[in-house]
Formats: sequence, C-alpha cells, structure tokens
Amino acid sequence: MTQTLQNEKKYNIWIWILSIAIPVVVAILFIVNLHDLGYNVKPLSFLPPIYASINGLTAILLVLAVRAIKKGNQLLHERLIKVCIVCSVAFLAMYVAYHMTSVETKFGGEGAIKYIYFFILITHILLSIIIIPFVLVTFVRGISGSYQRHKKLARITYPMWLYVAVTGVIVYLMISPYYVH
Repeated sequence: MTQTLQNEKKYNIWIWILSIAIPVVVAILFIVNLHDLGYNVKPLSFLPPIYASINGLTAILLVLAVRAIKKGNQLLHERLIKVCIVCSVAFLAMYVAYHMTSVETKFGGEGAIKYIYFFILITHILLSIIIIPFVLVTFVRGISGSYQRHKKLARITYPMWLYVAVTGVIVYLMISPYYVH
C-alpha cells in the first residue's frame, strides 16, 4: 500500500464516525426544544438570515475554489475549501441553535409553490446528509496528495455541495415571510 493510501486510510474511521454522528446528533438536537424542557431562553430569531448568508457565501467560495484549481492555484483552492468547511460547520451550529430555541416555522405558501418548496427542502436535506462523507473523503484525498482520486470524486462532490449551499438560500428565502419574530 502506498504512503498516500495509508494516509487516507487513517482518516476513514473518522470520516465514517462523523458521517453517521452528525446527522444523528442534528436530528436529536432538532427535536429538542429548550422551551419544551422548561428553559426560558430567547428565540434566536436573528440566526436564519445569517446562516442563509453563510450558505450563499459557501456557494460563492466553492465556485471560486474550482476556478482557482482550474487556474493551477492549488494553495488558494485548498484555503477556499477549508473556509467552505468552516462555513458549513458554522451553518450547522447556528441552524441547530435556532431550532433548539424557536418554534417550528410552517411554510404558508399554497398551490404549486408549496410542492416546489417541499421538493427543494427535501432534496436539500437528503443531500446535506449524503454530502458529509463526500466532502470529507474528497478533502482527505486532496490533503493526502492523492490528486487523481481527489479530482475524480470532486466532480461528484462539487455539484452536490453547491446544490446544498444554493438550495439552503432558496429555502430560507421561500420560508422567511412565515418566520415568527
């Protein structure tokens, strides 16, 4: 086994742990509302536009990261991807914090727009779960120097991650009129 593959392999257990733990923890925390547990906390109603903006920033940075690598700027590409990962973690923390302190917001649109919203929401949620191991494996392949394998997987990871980031903004824009402040 080459050194590159050995370097990748040592991360595999962490990739699997995180890929399973993150969605499970988010699902658990999503259903835990601090008000229901008797805590008197103010709803963090200021968070949705912030985490939607972070999704938008992530989308822009992903596009810039791809442009950087296509121009041969590997260092900029790596730095932008690291910022995208940090943005995704920040989004996730704010998203969970908001839902732990706030009343669930129901989409109020009717007719075809309601079906469009739920299609976008469901595909966004499903891909946000699926994307976790893709991002982590793609990242590890890149930092381990397995560039051909990285590039091959990145062609799948990039459009999924970009879709999740863009649809996060779209979902926010569609539901924002129905938030209780």
